[in-house]
Amino acid sequence: MIATSFLEISSNAYRQNIRYIRKEIGPKPTISAVVKGNAYGHGIAQMVEIAEKAGIRHFSTFSSDEAWMVKKNSTKQSEIMILGMLYEEELEDLINAGISFYVFDFGRLEKAIEISERIGVSAKIHVEVETGFHRTGFDWEQREKLVETLQNGKNHVILEGLCTHYAGAESVSNFVRVKNQISVYYDFKNYLSEHNLFFRKYHTACSAATLIFPETIMDMVRIGIAGYGFWPTKETYFAKLKDLPKTNKNPLKRLITWKSQVMSLKKVKMGEFVGYGNSFMALHNMNLAIVPVGYGHGYSRLLSNSGQVLIGGQYCQVVGTVTMNAIAVDITKVKNIQVGDEVVMIGSQKNKEITVASFSESTQQVNYELLTRLPQDIPRRIIQ
Repeated sequence: MIATSFLEISSNAYRQNIRYIRKEIGPKPTISAVVKGNAYGHGIAQMVEIAEKAGIRHFSTFSSDEAWMVKKNSTKQSEIMILGMLYEEELEDLINAGISFYVFDFGRLEKAIEISERIGVSAKIHVEVETGFHRTGFDWEQREKLVETLQNGKNHVILEGLCTHYAGAESVSNFVRVKNQISVYYDFKNYLSEHNLFFRKYHTACSAATLIFPETIMDMVRIGIAGYGFWPTKETYFAKLKDLPKTNKNPLKRLITWKSQVMSLKKVKMGEFVGYGNSFMALHNMNLAIVPVGYGHGYSRLLSNSGQVLIGGQYCQVVGTVTMNAIAVDITKVKNIQVGDEVVMIGSQKNKEITVASFSESTQQVNYELLTRLPQDIPRRIIQ
């Protein structure tokens, strides 16, 4: 079976990104590779293989199904941490498998203690505290009950981590809010320490916080988007720009390339419409290439009449409406294009490039959204 498009994932680029992050954080903190959202669209199976070869031994997932996928593909017995969703009925299996997980409410915490006591296997828990993001986490007003519950269950759980998540560390507009969150986190840390509750790892930093709030680099950092070669936002990049060497002003390298091929060629006369409806009329005689990629493959309809691809080393504009399975591309100015020629939606061809950032700006999506919308059934090939 041959798919209509495929993704190439660069292991060399990932190693370079990890080297840069390691230089930023120093030798001691653990790097946890965040692989939620199908590894930000890169593929969990592929990224576990690439990351473990790059020395990563800790992975973060959002949900339990992702955690099991990491475990299935790990060959190094790497640690696995669930940041979000799991079902109570699978807690026993997760505990037996040694998979750690966040606890952010008393229901999950008490259930974990109950199961651990019953089966005689300690649950590895990361206690998430609410510092201002207001999504999940124990509130400051719950601290006394939290201490009591943890102390009563201390023989049945391993206090693997004390954690929180920052509300927009990637934006300068959130600077004061993040600083306040850091302060609240330390209030929790100190309070729990005063009650003899100590954790193996203290961790709060995502990619953005790691890069621009060095005080958040503790025992572990949770690296998502930066590991895949993208700055969380332009603001994050500009905040680091002055510290980057003149010889390498962009140390983060994109892993992903998205390719297809020309399916057919079409001539259109001046005054004729292209595709559904009348969103595009040819103002001159045109040559089109039909590419077998559409919104069903993650190529947004918002790119209708605005997106670009690379064919023959040239930028070629999408004309007409993006359909479920195909796009039409203007190749009038490109010579000698044949059926089967390579088409690049994201990546480089000859000396030109379409970045994820430029791609997502065209669709008003952020990098995260575009990447995670790439369907899981697009083949992903690991390259050097």
